[in-house]
Amino acid sequence: MHLYLHIPFCRRACHYCDFHFSTNLTLKSSVVEAICREIELQSGYLKNKRLETIYFGGGTPSLLNMNELYDIFETIRKYYTYAEDIEITMEANPDDITRDRLAILQRFGINRLSIGIQSFNDNHLKYLNRIHSSEHAESSVKLAQDMGFENITIDLIYGIHPLLTLPKKEQKNNKVYESGVHQIWHEDLAKAISLNVPHISSYCLTIEEKTVFGKWLQINKIPPIDEEFASQQFDILVKTLADAGYEQYEISNFCRDNQYSRHNTSYWKRHEYLGIGPSAHSFNGETRQFNVSNNSAYIKSLLLGQVPADFEILSPEDKVNDYIMTGLRTKWGCDVLEIEKLVGKKWITTNQEILNQNLRQGFIEVDSQIITLTQRGKLFADKIAGDLFLI
Repeated sequence: MHLYLHIPFCRRACHYCDFHFSTNLTLKSSVVEAICREIELQSGYLKNKRLETIYFGGGTPSLLNMNELYDIFETIRKYYTYAEDIEITMEANPDDITRDRLAILQRFGINRLSIGIQSFNDNHLKYLNRIHSSEHAESSVKLAQDMGFENITIDLIYGIHPLLTLPKKEQKNNKVYESGVHQIWHEDLAKAISLNVPHISSYCLTIEEKTVFGKWLQINKIPPIDEEFASQQFDILVKTLADAGYEQYEISNFCRDNQYSRHNTSYWKRHEYLGIGPSAHSFNGETRQFNVSNNSAYIKSLLLGQVPADFEILSPEDKVNDYIMTGLRTKWGCDVLEIEKLVGKKWITTNQEILNQNLRQGFIEVDSQIITLTQRGKLFADKIAGDLFLI
């Protein structure tokens, strides 16, 4: 079983972030109390009580203090047991990583860090509205390693055009990047590799409607994402990390020596999981559950002993579509025989021509009933998956 806890607080709103969070920390302790209550109320959601992974996401869960972590872990221990090799991940920003903070995390058994670096370039960090500096980004990883954290992943963002991040007085000077428009991206990857972390997650910058970038796009303060530029950076990402010994096991995730994110892999392989906290999702194989994305409403509902969630019963077609969407993103792909267990021959009959077309275009490969995306196909993963859905 896998447990996710959403901690919906941040010190600052990044310009690109579309997750549920608040920069007002006054309700943090009340949300933690509600989270503990939800763990209790949801203890029967999944039959398996043995936890293989726990993942603290957000928001910025590294904002939790020692007492808040104690309350959460004590509550978890009341209702669940731990696998001997349990993976416990904490997302953290570089500005929260101190020697004392890391010692606290170790005290609670947290053995994996996901550090939100995004870039090692100060202009890029300022453009994204990150708090930390490039120097702090590097030093946070080294400090964690010095403190004994071996299982570390860092997040990087690509698709940021360097001319957009320059100070205004320099933006007209396009000659600044005569050495290459992808220079900063090459430097970011080189720095990440030099830190010798076993796992790197890298995502293309997207502009969501309700974010700062989304509002800027509406008033033409920034241009839309240059898809060709982003595609070039994706190719650079894949080649550079492959040359450095990283395996691309999911479109945005790379690791050395099979050090996959066990928690995230559970999502991609459709394992059952319980999500706790405002906006968290849960999946038990037959239904999906969606918690309310409002901190006050979440607290109020849990005070009344009610889980503030909507749920949907998944049809066989829903299960197939979920499997296609997640499985195609991974190196393990989608097994046609698994699909046939859910809907018989319906899927292959409906999609045979689409599959043939993607084969001809070099977007997919089929080997012993396993469908995987080619490197070229990974650029169109969402469209390919959507075309193969059962409606």
